[in-house]
Amino acid sequence: MDHVGFTVPDLDEAHRFLVDVLGCDYLYSLGPFRHDDDWMLAHLNVHPRAEMVENRWFRCGDQAVFEVFHYTSPDQSDAIPRNSDIGGHHIALYVDDLDAAVTHLESHGVRVLAGPTASKGPAAGNRWIYFLSPWGMQFELVSYPGGKAWDRENPDD
Repeated sequence: MDHVGFTVPDLDEAHRFLVDVLGCDYLYSLGPFRHDDDWMLAHLNVHPRAEMVENRWFRCGDQAVFEVFHYTSPDQSDAIPRNSDIGGHHIALYVDDLDAAVTHLESHGVRVLAGPTASKGPAAGNRWIYFLSPWGMQFELVSYPGGKAWDRENPDD
């Protein structure tokens, strides 16, 4: 995977959260982008008069790269999808010490949901917990320092 892109209501707030709380590295910014024709609709499937005011790129750990957008658009919705909604999603981040990571999030006033939960079956060995960004987007912490049962039972897959 190359990157995950998502749109936020306040890019400065998202920047502080990603850098100061999650420990991401800020890489660079792009924008603004807008067009007076149908380019935005044809290329990005957004309203033709939408403006991508700015997007910022962040690296989290060795692999995860986030492209974080701030848009304005005549038809913009501010409803945040839940996992059960069509288009619902979450971003899962691996940590070695789940309990320490939860304590860190809570010390920054982050809303952490119930758990941690220990997985069963093929995912046994994994513990996980959800938390919410300041704008309500769902994130998850996962930890399986000893591996998951499926990985141990299928070492060549």
